[in-house]
Amino acid sequence: MKCRILHESTGRLRVHVYKYYMTPSQADQLEAFLKGLPFIERAKVDERTGNAVIRFEAGAGQKVRDALASFDFETTEVSIPENSGRELSRTYEDKMFFLVVRRIGSRLLLPAPLRTVVTIIKAVPYIWKGVKSLLKGKISVSILDAASITVSMLRGEFDTAGSVMFLLGIGDIMEEWTHRKSVADLASAMSLNVEKVWVRTADGAEVLTGVDKVAEGDTIIVRRGNMIPLDGTVLQGDAMVNQASITGEPLPAHKQEGSSIYAGTVVEEGEIAVSVRKAAGQGRYDRIVAMIEESEKLKSSSEAKASNLADRLVPWTLGATLLTYLVTGNAARAASILMVDFCCALKLSMPISVLSAMREAGEHHITVKGGKFMESVSEAVTIVFDKTGTLTKASPKLHSVVTFGDYDENEMLRLAACLEEHFPHSIANAVIRAAAERGLDHEEEHTKVEYIVAHGIASTINGQEVRIGSGHFIFEDEGCSVPEGEKELFDSLPDEYSHLYLALGKSLAAVLLIEDPIKDEAREVVEELHALGIERVVMMTGDSERTARAVAAKIGVDAYHAEVLPEDKAGFVREEHTAGRKVIMIGDGINDSPALSESDAGVAISSGAAIAREIADITISEDDLRALITLKKLSDALMKRITRNYRMILSFNSFLILMGVLGIFPSTTTALLHNASTIAISLDSMTNLL
Repeated sequence: MKCRILHESTGRLRVHVYKYYMTPSQADQLEAFLKGLPFIERAKVDERTGNAVIRFEAGAGQKVRDALASFDFETTEVSIPENSGRELSRTYEDKMFFLVVRRIGSRLLLPAPLRTVVTIIKAVPYIWKGVKSLLKGKISVSILDAASITVSMLRGEFDTAGSVMFLLGIGDIMEEWTHRKSVADLASAMSLNVEKVWVRTADGAEVLTGVDKVAEGDTIIVRRGNMIPLDGTVLQGDAMVNQASITGEPLPAHKQEGSSIYAGTVVEEGEIAVSVRKAAGQGRYDRIVAMIEESEKLKSSSEAKASNLADRLVPWTLGATLLTYLVTGNAARAASILMVDFCCALKLSMPISVLSAMREAGEHHITVKGGKFMESVSEAVTIVFDKTGTLTKASPKLHSVVTFGDYDENEMLRLAACLEEHFPHSIANAVIRAAAERGLDHEEEHTKVEYIVAHGIASTINGQEVRIGSGHFIFEDEGCSVPEGEKELFDSLPDEYSHLYLALGKSLAAVLLIEDPIKDEAREVVEELHALGIERVVMMTGDSERTARAVAAKIGVDAYHAEVLPEDKAGFVREEHTAGRKVIMIGDGINDSPALSESDAGVAISSGAAIAREIADITISEDDLRALITLKKLSDALMKRITRNYRMILSFNSFLILMGVLGIFPSTTTALLHNASTIAISLDSMTNLL
């Protein structure tokens, strides 16, 4: 690529690219190329001027020059962000530019009579829109616009009417621009930023193809370090795939022939050929993006309140205009009031605030399905935690094996692993893993294995019955007992561990103590939630009273409920609602789904069950409870911003109306200040809260 160095200093280079016309996509291409180089810290490309500003590591100046020289718009392959916002900005900048040019051109080049005709023609759509609103019996801001333009023209002030329409046009463009940019930023934060992928053709060749051109059934090749752009099934190959963006699992998952893979995950090791199951726009990650873009429909009550107030204030504005004219007889003063409406600012800044907050939440790996859920998080006083997988790491491991009678510890662990491997679950996996770590081989010696749901496993070995499972299953259902003389040992088993009982015949042979480590940050998060205004932190679990009590004491919750069923969790949430308290529910399992649905804001841990994530209003994509603190702070800051915007809009626009009534500000000034304040508040609403 041919370019010229405009300025150079330590760690910084500004260059001009010799290209007659640089498109937004080409600017994105060059910027993505520069940002992808390891020695470049920041890069910014302006497609209008063709200039690029590059910041790089000390001593890497020659590397930057070599990289620029090697770059070619036609041949250099680079992953370009799908939603950079550059095209959007170019579109609205052009709209704004041509609007201003037309205005200046008409003022300078057109004679007064012709300008009058142009003004009348331009006024027709505004007036017709106001008339249609009246015919529908709806008092809206379009009536204010139509009235102000009509009054100005009836008074012979066609230049004033033209200025009003010019300002309204600028306001409309800026409002649409800021709103669409907020949505685009939100989509960009969630997008995969994968544009092209290698597709295997029928003759076995590989062709680099745009993701949007890939159809269901096509075979794509994904290699080490690349992101998987589409949902599919592995046809060939072997790879370790990091699925943290989808499941929150910190460790990569092994994928081989027949395995399902999902868009947004990354191949850490290996290479796989994938049969595409969902084309672009249909995969799981794309559905998340689509949901986020549509979620502004789930307005918070604050947004709805602002919108309703804006509509209710229109008749008052019209009434104030009429009263001013009747009292003063001055049409100019009356018209200046028409230039000020509360509708634009209230209806624009509130949704933008919410969209911006949701986009910022996405930056912290938190997916929020609508503004009303952030409002609920801010207002909630009770938070309910499921224990396993939420407050604990959901990665049980064997702490120790306590044997009874004359049985050997390793022999009992070997037997337990032999039974548990047939029906793997988290605790079973802990037993199997512990046996493997001790080098205990467990060849099949037992007969057919029977699994009793939610109880345990039964089989026979050498003609003797063997049972493993819960205390209820072993002692009550199967009638087993503790060996004589060992009741004291049995009673001294520590409470903080889950107990897995193994019985031979009708006698207890061993108790496997399973620990599910509490998340390191759990106690700290509970304390911070209290500091942020949460009055009650409650833990609910299906575990025994003994285990629940021990965990609750370590974490510092206000209350706990043990041995609860899924319907009990949902029932507790309803009781809190009856008491007038808003509730946040945090869970990760299928059994948490009723409570997640019942709560004001259901928060799912993304490493949990798919149904929990689907039902939840908010998903924490990082397996770190500190994300809850971020969510709470974001929600509180959002509500403060909405309240501040609400007061600012009402006070400033009321001030403009007063200035118009007193005759201090003419209609063009009130229109200018009104639109300027609306845009200023909207732009401020797009900034980060934290």
